[in-house]
Amino acid sequence: METEVQSNFTYMGRTFTGLGINESSSAFSDCNSDRSGEFPTASSQSRRLLIACASDNYNSDELIQQLVSDLESNSIDVQKQAAMEIRLLAKNKPENRLKIARAGAIKPLISLISSTDLQLQEYGVTAVLNLSLCDENKELIAESGAIKPLVRALKIGNSTAKENSACALLRLSQIEENKIAIGRSDAIPPLVNLLETGNFRGKKDASTALFCLCTVKENKIRAVQAGVMKPLVELMADFSSNMVDKSAFVMSVLISIAEARAAVVDEGGIPVLVEIVEVGSQRQKEIAAAILLQLCEDSVSYRTMVAREGAIPPLVALSQSGTNRAKQKAETLIGLLRQPRSGNAAATTPARGSDVSF
Repeated sequence: METEVQSNFTYMGRTFTGLGINESSSAFSDCNSDRSGEFPTASSQSRRLLIACASDNYNSDELIQQLVSDLESNSIDVQKQAAMEIRLLAKNKPENRLKIARAGAIKPLISLISSTDLQLQEYGVTAVLNLSLCDENKELIAESGAIKPLVRALKIGNSTAKENSACALLRLSQIEENKIAIGRSDAIPPLVNLLETGNFRGKKDASTALFCLCTVKENKIRAVQAGVMKPLVELMADFSSNMVDKSAFVMSVLISIAEARAAVVDEGGIPVLVEIVEVGSQRQKEIAAAILLQLCEDSVSYRTMVAREGAIPPLVALSQSGTNRAKQKAETLIGLLRQPRSGNAAATTPARGSDVSF
């Protein structure tokens, strides 16, 4: 049975208050280690490695040094085997992530990410992702020049490389200064493309990375310019996508800039947001109401559009049955929608409590 917990939600260092969260779900889940699946034909050496990884008495230092050396072999097959085994060591033994980095694996792995051999590139990306799960490695990975190769893999890699690149960039973006560097390395457009064209895992990874990166204003602008609102609105309109919450949270971090508000309207987002307020989950209703409030506070024309979509009845219902925060958002938005729709005063008076925070 799902149980209701305290309605405070913290993700990536940002706190959202007033949301009812079930223990079994949250809007985002952080990228886990190596979700690309096992290699279908593991060598006997790899099978021995997996058995050794499971042993509490296993000392991996000597093997790690040999594998790091093999990463720089002239043989692609040797490099693939080394990258695969490093990936497995980092996946199965979290303490190995720091050992592998200290053994000098990061730079040669980054070189593999730039390989024209797509399988070798995938192995390099996945190994770097697994190493990035150790917080102590994230700064070193970024300083070693991983961002641009990861962005390149995000653009031209196979599907697994793209998804794992998005996850690795998300991990690196948890260091604040990396967010700007990632945005300036042209990561936003391929993330938007992955959000639009990827499978479910790809869409989830892209939305999570965009959510984190777009706390920076210049990345918000890049995302809007890359056309992010179209897939966000489409995913929010499709309740079977299992992407409504994730897409709404991304929209909520973007909506503070005027370009994003115009794009929401241009992509037909108002009817979708009103529908969510009417039939969505409690959390979805609150996020949608908060986005609509931000949309309407400075624009009489947007208020008119929202009112004409029939927003007031579901907002009244939300003001009576939602969380305290949802009630406040709904009541404030109802007040705006019922104001006279002419005159400069109505257009410029800020709405109390209209920030998109939860």
